[in-house]
Amino acid sequence: MSAVVRGVHGMVNRSRRVIARLTISFLLSGGLAFGLGTPIAQAGVESTYLVLYGTQAVPAGAAQHIRASGGTVVAAYSEIGVVIARSASSSFTAQVKGDSQVASVSATARFGTQLKKGEPDAAGTATSGDFASLKGRQWDMTQINAFAAQQITPGSRSVLVGDIDTGLDFTHPNLRQNVDFKNSVSCIGGTANTSPAKWMDDNGHGTHTAGTIAAGGMDGGMNGVAPNVRIAAIKAGDVDGYFFPEAVVCAFMWAGRHHMDVTNNSYFADPWLYNCLNDPGQRAIWEAETRAINFAMHRGVTVVAAAGNENDDLGNPTVDNLSPDFPVNTNVTRTVDKNCFVVPAMVPGVYTVSGVGNLNLKSFFSSYGMPWVQATAPSGDSILQQTAAAPNGRVLSTYPAALIGGLNPARVVTICNEGQCATYAYLQGTSMASPHVAGVAALIASRFGHQDPETMTRLLNEATNPLPCPADPFNPGFFGPDGVHLAHCSGSLDYNSFYGHGQIDALKAVSGGESGNNQN
Repeated sequence: MSAVVRGVHGMVNRSRRVIARLTISFLLSGGLAFGLGTPIAQAGVESTYLVLYGTQAVPAGAAQHIRASGGTVVAAYSEIGVVIARSASSSFTAQVKGDSQVASVSATARFGTQLKKGEPDAAGTATSGDFASLKGRQWDMTQINAFAAQQITPGSRSVLVGDIDTGLDFTHPNLRQNVDFKNSVSCIGGTANTSPAKWMDDNGHGTHTAGTIAAGGMDGGMNGVAPNVRIAAIKAGDVDGYFFPEAVVCAFMWAGRHHMDVTNNSYFADPWLYNCLNDPGQRAIWEAETRAINFAMHRGVTVVAAAGNENDDLGNPTVDNLSPDFPVNTNVTRTVDKNCFVVPAMVPGVYTVSGVGNLNLKSFFSSYGMPWVQATAPSGDSILQQTAAAPNGRVLSTYPAALIGGLNPARVVTICNEGQCATYAYLQGTSMASPHVAGVAALIASRFGHQDPETMTRLLNEATNPLPCPADPFNPGFFGPDGVHLAHCSGSLDYNSFYGHGQIDALKAVSGGESGNNQN
């Protein structure tokens, strides 16, 4: 997603506005062209830094030392031992490291993950005041029994979901009644800014994921999985879809401090697709972000994340040929192994979701792998799983009217009722899968009360319908990142590398294990 996703490797144009939806391109400064070391800040130009302390606490005197080193403190996260700082001094890193309590310093200039906006298949345009006109297009909600679950509970106003994304369009007629302004924030730059103008979605991706979670309250519109819960925007992705480390740390700290029930994370963070712990620069950023994620989980936040769109086995990674991707076309192929991890999908305790299409098969682009993938959910598949219910294979959700002009018109659906119009878009990617699961988690919290992440993981796993591994060799139509191996499913019906424990079922989640088992 270029604002949260990076295209499907090997089949899409790598230009800025191509492909959805979820794999994040990780952007680094030119000093990391070959994936080693830490970017070097340009002298005289102010850069942002992560200062990581050896203990999960910011020591007394840290701010004074940073100032003496030629920097200023932007934010200090004392609970996890991380400081965000800025400096224009070329010697800042060396001077800060003079403090023996500092474990590492990393410049974050141009670090981030970019989401690519995809080219959709034909969708058409509907003008109607009839809710059924869009309900009939929501094959994804039917597939997970969301509409049936809403007859038991549409969600509770006591439940708060944080969507860590590119913000959300709080003026959208299908979202605005559920937006929690008090708990929404922009983390761009590493500091929390609660001005609505700052966390307004300027990319589109965040509004789409938010709609899947909690769209509701509009005649003629669509329903998300949990149409009555509150949703807070936590903007960590900028207009171009870059998720800088300081914004990601800020986002999870905000979610933890504000006691969110669940967060959705449809992106990959960090400059590298895989962060290899034997590299000091990659390890430092991985550590800072992992500390922030753990802080949120220890505060009771269930963290749901997308597995990614590279058709890669997260349980047995071998090749990363996407990093770094900034400057453009500077990525190189490097060998990776089980000491290399994707954030947040491969952080222990995170609930990671793969994607399926309308035929209940792994989407051609979806990454997979044990022990990381816990469940699967609709992400679309415009190549191999176009059906009568999903004629273009993609997932429909809310989209900002102001940004529709940047899309292929075939992607857009507009409905109008008594002079009020709302806009929607068809997208695909595991970015679309994880908000389905985040929405189901919100329904569980609505029905049974707040759950700690460990309990929520158990309840989500129980609220699945197992899917068997396809016959081997499984050919989703595209090779994995090494260009040689096709996706291979391993494991049992109860738990396997493609689907985890199975496809999420909203009805089973809210009805004590009973389900309509609405599998195609």
